[in-house]
Amino acid sequence: MPTLRPAAARGHTRTDWLDSRHSFSFGRYYEPAQTGFRALRVLNEDVVAPGSGFPPHHHANMEILTWVLEGALAHRDSAGGSGVIRAGELQRMSAGHGIEHSEYNAADDRPVRFLQIWIQPNRVNLAPSYAQRAFAAQALRDRLCLLAAPAGAGGDALALHADAHVYAARLGAGAAVRHRPAPGRGVWVQVARGEVTLDGTRLTQGDGAALDAADALTLTGGGADGGEVLLFELA
Repeated sequence: MPTLRPAAARGHTRTDWLDSRHSFSFGRYYEPAQTGFRALRVLNEDVVAPGSGFPPHHHANMEILTWVLEGALAHRDSAGGSGVIRAGELQRMSAGHGIEHSEYNAADDRPVRFLQIWIQPNRVNLAPSYAQRAFAAQALRDRLCLLAAPAGAGGDALALHADAHVYAARLGAGAAVRHRPAPGRGVWVQVARGEVTLDGTRLTQGDGAALDAADALTLTGGGADGGEVLLFELA
């Protein structure tokens, strides 16, 4: 049976420009029973107001993934890199031995909503690096699409310096996908929008679920319109 992390139980940070929900302890929100799941350390659902964003701040020795759900997010770093991440795009930042960066809503007329994901790397003090890729809607439709994985996993997956596989699926109502994790690995499921069922357990936007040992699991689009889900398979 999955261990549920309901959306309403998440931590909450609210400012005049940011509405952030924390599945795990983050910043001033600390919950001893919720400090991560295996190598997955941060899973925030952030909504940033138009024309606003995170000022320059420092990261080190973390694989940071940004999955944009609505709008566009601009970023800039201390090495001179910059760009925009749009809905349906994933960015991987390997913070390595340390990098300073900022993130801002790229639009002045609508919010940007995205998932911020931190995964512990399997090597520390690497040179910082970025990678970014757009995933076509068709690639996620009624199937699990591999977004990020260790180098050599194949396909369009971004290379991670971590023993983790990250998938996304957009499931229409009644559409089902089955996943069989490798032996000994754990799975975290996060609903990004809409509704899905996990082996018959109903989950809606913001809900998470952990499975520490599962031979296989089935995700099914629920409600009238189905839902979008991310699946993390972790050592």
